[in-house]
Amino acid sequence: MRLILLGPPGAGKGTQAQRLVQKYGIVQLSTGEMLRAAVAAQTPIGLQAKDIMASGSLVPDEMVISIISDRLDQPDMKNGFILDGFPRTVPQAEALDDLLKRKHIRLDAVVELRVNESALLNRVETRVAEMRARGEEVRVDDTPEVLSKRLASYRSLTEPLIHYYSERRKLLTVDGMMTIEHVTREINRILAAIGAVEPVIKKAAPAKQAAKGAKTARAAGARSPDRTVKTPKKAAKAAQKAGKSAAKGAKKSARRTAGVSKARSFGKPKKTAKKTAKKVTKKRAKA
Repeated sequence: MRLILLGPPGAGKGTQAQRLVQKYGIVQLSTGEMLRAAVAAQTPIGLQAKDIMASGSLVPDEMVISIISDRLDQPDMKNGFILDGFPRTVPQAEALDDLLKRKHIRLDAVVELRVNESALLNRVETRVAEMRARGEEVRVDDTPEVLSKRLASYRSLTEPLIHYYSERRKLLTVDGMMTIEHVTREINRILAAIGAVEPVIKKAAPAKQAAKGAKTARAAGARSPDRTVKTPKKAAKAAQKAGKSAAKGAKKSARRTAGVSKARSFGKPKKTAKKTAKKVTKKRAKA
C-alpha cells in the first residue's frame, strides 16, 4: 500500500499516519526525518543538505527526490509507505510521479483530510487558553497567529495538489472534523473499497461457531432420512422416553378395556329391567 496524506496543519495527518503504520506494517516517510538521517549518515546528499540547512535555506526539490529515491530502495519498503508532508507543491508531485514511474511503483491513493479552518483556529485558541490557565508553557509554533500563517501557506502552495491528484483519479477525501476513531474507520473503509488493502473479515467467536455448528447438525439431522445413529447418551434418553410412552399407552388401553367390559356387563341388564317394568305397568293399566 502506497499513500500520500494531504491536509492543512492540525488536520491530524500525523495521528492517522501512525495508525496506518501500526495496522498495515508500512513505513511513514517524513522528508525532514530522511534529511536528518542522511546528514547523520554523512551520505553525499546528506553532506550537501547539511550546508543548505545550516544556512537556513530550503533544500531543493531535486535533492529531496534523491533522498526519497534512496529510501525507497531499502528492504523495509516492501509492504509500502505513507508520505506525510511531501509533496507540498505541484512541481514536487510531478517529480515524485516521475520517480515512482522509473521504479515501477504504483501510487494507490492520496487521502485528503478536509477540515474547517475556523474550527482549527478555535481549537488552538482554546488549547492555548487552557494551557496558560494551568500555568503551562505554550510553544511558539502552537499559537493561533502561527497557525494562521501556516494555513495561508497551505492554501497557496499545497491546496493545488487536490486538483492535481483529483484529475488523476487518486484523490480520496475524508472529513477530518470527525473524531479520531471515525476518521480512522473511514480511511480503512475507503482503502478497502479501492482494493488498496484486503477487507477485514470478522471471525465468529468460538461460542457462536459452536452454536452455529450445532444448529447445522440439527438441520442436517432433520433432513436426513436415517436417524438411527445416535450417541450413547441420546440413545439412553430415547429408550427411556419410549418406555414411558409404552407404559402410558398400556394404562390407557387397560382403562378403555375396563370401560368396555363394564358397559357389556351392566348396561344391557339394566336396560332390559327397565323395559320389563314398563311392560308390566302397561298391562296393569289395561287390566
